[in-house]
This record gives sequence, structure tokens and C-alpha cells, in this order.
Amino acid sequence: MKGGIRKRGNSWYYYFDLGYVNGKRKRLERVAKGATSKSEAERILRDKIREYENAGHVFTPTEITVEDFFAFWMREYVEMKLKPNSVENYRITIKKHVLPVLGKYKLRSLTPHVLQEFLNNKIREGYSYKTVSIIKGILTKSLRQAVYPYKFINETPMQYVELIMSQERKPTKEKLKILTENDLKVLFSNIKEGHAFYIPFMIGYFCGVRVGELCGLEWKHIDFREGTVTIEQQMTKEYYQTKDGKNKALFVVSSPKSKASYREIAVSDSLLEILKKERTKQKENQLRYGEHYAKDSQYDFVCKKENGESYTPNVIKWITRRFIKEELGIDFNYHSLRHTLATTLIENGVETKTVQSMLGHSRSSITQDTYTHLTEKMTRRAADTLDSLFKSL
Repeated sequence: MKGGIRKRGNSWYYYFDLGYVNGKRKRLERVAKGATSKSEAERILRDKIREYENAGHVFTPTEITVEDFFAFWMREYVEMKLKPNSVENYRITIKKHVLPVLGKYKLRSLTPHVLQEFLNNKIREGYSYKTVSIIKGILTKSLRQAVYPYKFINETPMQYVELIMSQERKPTKEKLKILTENDLKVLFSNIKEGHAFYIPFMIGYFCGVRVGELCGLEWKHIDFREGTVTIEQQMTKEYYQTKDGKNKALFVVSSPKSKASYREIAVSDSLLEILKKERTKQKENQLRYGEHYAKDSQYDFVCKKENGESYTPNVIKWITRRFIKEELGIDFNYHSLRHTLATTLIENGVETKTVQSMLGHSRSSITQDTYTHLTEKMTRRAADTLDSLFKSL
């Protein structure tokens, strides 16, 4: 690459060619900061040419701040690669935890010592294992990419940083809000046909779907002949910025959480009969409301209000909070049905792999770690089996 130096007044300058743009050669020229002699200016020229050829930038990569890097990383990787919900979670975590402490550092100043102390302070501040683990994960991934492919730094300091914190104990039944037999009796006696929460409750009880999957479920996904429910989309929040700079959210239909979330669930005849009645009822409501029926031209959702308006995850959360928690006094959220289904199936001998497939977990270890330790009935059954074998000897 061609380049050179020259002196103007008391300052030395370096320059080199960048290449042709629209048939014209482009040249970069900058002050050789700190150069007091020709030899120093030549050294700076060599360094700048090497930086440009290795990193492809006309600015100095080593001068970029952590805040600027994360703005770049969010824009060029996270927003392009991840789902809106994940993008927002990354944005909030970086804004709340990373930037206030590390934002003004130069990226090259993030040493293992600085990052280890940063994570340790998060632990001292009382943040949970999960929260600190998420922060560490974001730092690890972003700084690994700062090395390659972006070439802002030569190696990632996170390779030497540990999460010095004992992992939280596996969740208890109370923490997961797994419903007791008495809880279910109360719910079934209060949530009858015609109740606003009836259809979401039944689908959650029999299928264990996530709340976004429930709201994204359309009638085309119900196969009454085969007795299956197909999960291939979900309803999620998508954030956008208004003219005044505020973040607003709207609900949109998007692909499921992961590849494993695409699944076909075999359902009972009881649920199919409930859904057949609901479909007939919705057609009757459409005739009764006429032009005032909120018919969606793009989606035919299963979970709707009487006037045809679709349920969103926020509507489901509002119903469960106002009715189940406040009126019935049951510590409950929609995910409780998912946890209850999984635990019930495992306790009754259904293989973990089958439960994993039904719930859409990406790995069987997720299912095992979350639920297997909760199944006292399985442990008792194993003990009783050994006891019976012993007595028969």
C-alpha cells in the first residue's frame, strides 16, 4: 500500500491510498499525533497502514469505547440476528448493568481484573445467579466477536473471568407455582364454559404451551381428525421508537422461541370436544356482532374475546392476576399450567424425552433439571419396587 509523510508548519502528517471509489483514487491523510521527527512520523504511518489492512477501518480500533462498541454490536449483530424479545432483553441488560460501570472504558482497557471485579460486585449487590450469568453471557459473546470477526481487540479478556457464585438451588414446587390437586379442583370449579379464561386454561392444562404460543395459535393448527395441535408461531412484543424517542411495544406474530419449539402435540378427545364447541361459538358470535365483530384479515386465532378481538399475552396476564390470584387466592401465572403438566406426566411414568418433545425443550437436560427432582412419587415408586423385589426373593 502506497503512503508517505510530510511536514506542515510544526506538525507531521501521514497519508496513504485507500483504493478506488467510482473510478477515483481515495486518500486518507491525518496528523501524526505525537510525532516530533521524521522517523516518528514514518513509524506512525507504518502502524496506521497495518491497522487499516488488518482491521479494514480508517479509524483507530483501539480507541473505541465500550459504549460505542456495544452500540455497534447491538446494531450490526443482535438486532440482525435475534428475535425482538431477545433484542429488548439484551438492550435492557446492557443499559442497566454494563454501560453505567464499563461504558466509558476503552474497549482495550477491559482487562480480566476489571471484568472479574465488575461481576463480583454484581454478586455483592445481591443479584441472582441467573441475572449475573446472563450478564456474563452477554460480555463473553460480545467480546469474543470483538476479537473475531470485528478485530477491535486481539483477545477476549472474558476467557479468564469466572462466575464466582454457587448456582442457585433447583426450583421448588412453590417457586415454579406448580398447582396442587386442591388448586386444580378450585380452578375447574370456577373456570367453566363461557368464562373468559376457559379456553386458555384448557389449552394450557392439556398442552402445556407457553403464553406466546397460546396467543399465536390459529384454528388451522388444530387437526381434529388426527387429534393434534401444531405449534409453529407465537405472539411476541416488538419494540419500535417513536418520533419523540420513546420505546413503544406492539404484539406481532413471529416464529417460535427455538427450533425445538416447533412441535406437534397429541391432545385428548376432551380438549378436542371443547375446541369444537368454541369454534362453533365463535362463528355464532361473528353472525351476532355482524360488522362490529373484530375479524382479523390475516389471522384466525383460537383465543378470542366474544367480539372477536384476539387475546394477547398481556390480556392473559391481566386475567390470571385479577381473577386467579386476587379473587381465588391461588399463587398462579400461565406458566404454572406448563410446570404442572410436566410434573404430572413425569410422576405418572411418562418418559422425560416425551415430556421434552411435548414442551418444546431444546435439550432433555432442561426437562430433567427443572422437573425430575420434584417428583417424590417417582422416588417412592422406585423404593417400593425394590422393596417388592426384595420380599419376593
